Amino acid sequence: MHKELRVAAYAVCVRDGHMLLARWVDGDGSKRWTLPGGGMDHGEDPYDTVIREAEEETGYAVEPVELLGVDSVRRRYPRRLGTTADFQGLRIVYEARVTGGELRHETNGSTDMAAWHPLDEVSGLERVELVDVGLALWRERPAAGRVAIPPAEPGTLEK
Repeated sequence: MHKELRVAAYAVCVRDGHMLLARWVDGDGSKRWTLPGGGMDHGEDPYDTVIREAEEETGYAVEPVELLGVDSVRRRYPRRLGTTADFQGLRIVYEARVTGGELRHETNGSTDMAAWHPLDEVSGLERVELVDVGLALWRERPAAGRVAIPPAEPGTLEK
């Protein structure tokens, strides 16, 4: 079994009762909303990762203002040549505020759209579980930086 570890940083941006989300395009072409953010480059600080990724996916300059928590997910999925991957994702979640830039969509990336959504409508969106994790961290602000969210469907990978 092939082991994979992905460390990523994400932004929870809430302004005027709206949450900023990016629409992730899965390898199969399906689209779901996610938090702006993504994988850390080797040697990069997660604080810098969330700033870079949010700008790439939304056009906004953001400032992380609080570390909300860390979420860990583990999935198994099939790989080429009949092997299986044991994937673990470590997701560092910050509260961030927009400090500049203009909303735009990412081109040639893992997302195809960015938009503000009313908080009371987020639960009705096609979204990855990370959105619920980020929203729960933002609302609850747990001292340990961890919330309990029901697991996603087995075998589901998400940004």
